[in-house]
Amino acid sequence: MPPPVKLAIIGGGPSAFYVASRLLSLLPLKDPMSPPLRVHMYDRLWAPHGLVRYGVAPDHPEVKNCTNKFDATATDPRFRFFGNVNVGSTPLHSIPHALHLPLTSILNNYSHLLFATGCTMPTQHPVIPPSAWCIPALSLVHWYTQHPSQPPPPALDKISHLTLIGQGNVSLDIARILLTSPSVLRQYDVPEHVLEVLSRSTVKHVSIVGRRGPLEVAFTTKELREMINLPEASMVPIEPALLTPPSGVTLTRQQRRTLELLQKGSKNLPGSTPKSWSLHFYRSPASLTPPSSASALDIANLTLAHTRLDPATSRAVPTGETSTLSTSLVVTSLGFYADPETTFFDPALRHLRSSAGRITSSEGSALKNIYASGWAANGAKGVLASTMIDAYAVASTILSDVVPSSEAVTTTAPPPPEMGMAPDELLDRRPDLDALPSEIDHGIKDGMVTQYDDWKVIDAEEIRRGEALGKERERMGWNEALSFIALSRARP
Repeated sequence: MPPPVKLAIIGGGPSAFYVASRLLSLLPLKDPMSPPLRVHMYDRLWAPHGLVRYGVAPDHPEVKNCTNKFDATATDPRFRFFGNVNVGSTPLHSIPHALHLPLTSILNNYSHLLFATGCTMPTQHPVIPPSAWCIPALSLVHWYTQHPSQPPPPALDKISHLTLIGQGNVSLDIARILLTSPSVLRQYDVPEHVLEVLSRSTVKHVSIVGRRGPLEVAFTTKELREMINLPEASMVPIEPALLTPPSGVTLTRQQRRTLELLQKGSKNLPGSTPKSWSLHFYRSPASLTPPSSASALDIANLTLAHTRLDPATSRAVPTGETSTLSTSLVVTSLGFYADPETTFFDPALRHLRSSAGRITSSEGSALKNIYASGWAANGAKGVLASTMIDAYAVASTILSDVVPSSEAVTTTAPPPPEMGMAPDELLDRRPDLDALPSEIDHGIKDGMVTQYDDWKVIDAEEIRRGEALGKERERMGWNEALSFIALSRARP
């Protein structure tokens, strides 16, 4: 029989759960050929599921159905989840209540290690840094999903015009939330305090700016169709010349559908609704001038450089022209990168240094039994389906190390990459399968570390509270969850 396997997974989002699910299913509990196995998942957030809970737009509940599979994974007795635990070299300032667990405590207690830590840092625009008039999109997303980092609510009652920089799905999510009536959003997983702020919103127009053209947008046709069908907002018509593809260009199906939708325009006629939105192509921020102290209006001026596509590189290059957009608030939505504080972060890649699912040294050698999956390994790209495919491939890589000669388990593992293995082993070859790092034992006793049973208690209560309000769920924040878990543990 192969030696026992004790895998620590850092991160509790979809990639982490898909790897755990795959391994547990391919190494069945009652199969005599399976090695003794434990999978322990650590997440800096107190609730599991990562972006599914704290990133998916609330009016897209169908995207969250994957949590049923994650719940099933958690029922395996070999699996454990430890939330509100930040694994790393330094404490987590953005979530001060998270228990700090040094990486050495993981290395000393586990035989295998997977990083599924995602990309948690927003990319900032080089010429318009964060200020009172410019915030990252992640701040708004974390606000309306009640993320433990607790960003302040936006002053929507003082904003008439909001400008989004970036033409991806996150930008359209934010625009849709701001242009949809709170009475419609109320049925979804939107916290009551968020609905209260939205009910006082004075936002009348949302501009969505991109440095390239309609054929290069990153949002999907599904998200665009939702914008076009908004019941209380209309789209400003786009100049027809911008929607005419260059001669000789073969359009993909998505590009063709995007152009058709943009040519058709919104369901509501322009000017017939209280709110509106517009797409601005071939524009790139050049500067942001705050309101002058003498101005009665709290309106900033966003200078936009006009661009064109370089036919050789498809990159946006400036034409030398500029224009000005008056706006109350700029929100940058330019993608994400991995936390530079994460061990094995590569500044050039902006994610962890890895190859074919294996963490590599700076010299390019694979580190024995240390892996990476999802956005942590590949950068912030792809959707849940591609995340699952990647996670299954990484699970197969782990499996090939665990049971390299087993015929009892069939996988679709890719051929091993052509790279050497680093000579030093960082992990414990023969760890105690059921022992936990001492910090985690103490954290559980102190009530600061959440486990999956705790989450299911909170999950059921959030759904119960939501049903009483006629909505999907009503979320708890950390302090309320902490008290509720303590009460539930005290019950006989």
